[in-house]
Amino acid sequence: MTATELNEAPNLAALYLKAVASTPTRRGGNELPDTEYVRRGITVDRDHLAEYNRVCGFGMRDELPPTYPHILSFGAAVRLMTDPGFPFPLVGLVHVANTITQRRPLLVTETLTQRVHLANLRPHPKGRQFDIVTETDADGETVWTESSTYLRRGKPDESAAKSERTATIEAGSPTATWRLPGDLGRRYAAVSGDRNPIHLHPLTAKAFGFPRAIAHGMWSKARCLAVFEGRLPETYTAEVSFAKPVLLPSTVEFTERDTGQDSSGRENHGQNRDFALHSRSGKPHLRGSVR
Repeated sequence: MTATELNEAPNLAALYLKAVASTPTRRGGNELPDTEYVRRGITVDRDHLAEYNRVCGFGMRDELPPTYPHILSFGAAVRLMTDPGFPFPLVGLVHVANTITQRRPLLVTETLTQRVHLANLRPHPKGRQFDIVTETDADGETVWTESSTYLRRGKPDESAAKSERTATIEAGSPTATWRLPGDLGRRYAAVSGDRNPIHLHPLTAKAFGFPRAIAHGMWSKARCLAVFEGRLPETYTAEVSFAKPVLLPSTVEFTERDTGQDSSGRENHGQNRDFALHSRSGKPHLRGSVR
């Protein structure tokens, strides 16, 4: 794998313009670029973190929210997906799953190094999928990792195994009900840099086949994990799969339950949770687990 150093976060506005301009020329392919982007000396802007916390429902703490390193690495991920060797157009990719493993809490005061690369191009029942893998180091130790899975819709592949759901919670008896405003996509875009037009305005969302703007998947994950703030163990994996988009504005229902067991089947009440996000009509938006 070829490591390329980044001295600063990539310019996301320029990358999105590049993505739009290059969309017609993308021909597809069977390989992902072997580039790895590395950015060192990353520090946290406390004002930016405070605004992220407000949008996603986290409180102000000495520890970073578990989803915040995703924001720090997002520019490098988009750069990978707009590089000449990337086989698919950025526009039209669907974020279908995300897994974060935290080995210990990251402190706001720590200086971080992040490494981002592409991996595991494979068939999907609705096309092809791949992962963006991110590792975050502090004091020379990898303490946070992430795998974000994206789908490129295309010719169905019946040989592809369907993904296992990360939780089986059905609609009903919600733990909380959230009313999501119409400008939520714009607010999250301002703190995340993810200005995909499907999230910003009903008119731009309609151009891509959505009746209204939709919420970002990573906002949904962050908002769900904010419910567990102060209750998560120091080491855990938080996994989600994204189902139907959350239209804005809307009302959604959050449900959680204690699984009572860890990943090996041992009794471990309180620290292993399944959770889900549904519409008021019962349609699933997100299913997740913390282990």
